[in-house]
Amino acid sequence: MAWSIAQVARMSGVTSRTLRHYDEIGLLPPAHVGGNGYRYYEESQLLRLQQVLVLRELGLGLPEIKEIVERHTDPVAALREHHQRLLTERDRLNEVARMVERTIAELQQNEGKTTMSKISRPENLFEGFDSARYEAGARERWQEHWSQSGQQEVLAGRTPQELEQMQREATAGMIRMAEHMLAGAPVDAPQVFAELDLHYRHLNESWAPTKAQYLHLARMQAQEEQFRTNYEQVAEGLAAYMRDAMIAYAHARLS
Repeated sequence: MAWSIAQVARMSGVTSRTLRHYDEIGLLPPAHVGGNGYRYYEESQLLRLQQVLVLRELGLGLPEIKEIVERHTDPVAALREHHQRLLTERDRLNEVARMVERTIAELQQNEGKTTMSKISRPENLFEGFDSARYEAGARERWQEHWSQSGQQEVLAGRTPQELEQMQREATAGMIRMAEHMLAGAPVDAPQVFAELDLHYRHLNESWAPTKAQYLHLARMQAQEEQFRTNYEQVAEGLAAYMRDAMIAYAHARLS
């Protein structure tokens, strides 16, 4: 039995446009193409699409997914490997959930105040997050700029201690932005722009985004799940606040 691209789109929730893209990059070719030019898929393609969607849920990029699915010719062996990945991800999310519970408990002790001084160890806000996965998502969307900037080589040359320090600095910056938001500071306030000066300087250590690129990066803070989730774990509404602040900053200070 064969299903048209429209039928596969309906049953899987993947748009026809995405399915055509998967075909174009060799990730999911259809079983055959009809005389009318329509793509048709059979059971083996549906099983492959399931693998693709599982791996996408785990945050993998399309090149890595293609490598994995092409490596497995036995669907049972492939599903076993994906199942193990899912169990690992479940354990990671359980760790994130425990981290959120601790944060709620600490914030409840500080209820009614406008600062986050009760967060005893700011790095705990990000315990359980997979920074490599976060970077992979950004890299997939910014592949051209990433490659041209040499950012991959810059990060590869960092020591574990330097990478940990970068994470701590990013965590501290997000907390300072949350404090500005909770204090009611406008997104174009001097103290907010001072924080974004630091943010932009950190970006320039490996990649100098143009105004247009910084504006696009700003929109990603609230639109992309991995960006938005990291901010919202710190304070509700922080992703949108960061987006708006970065947009204001780009229009005011970048050319």
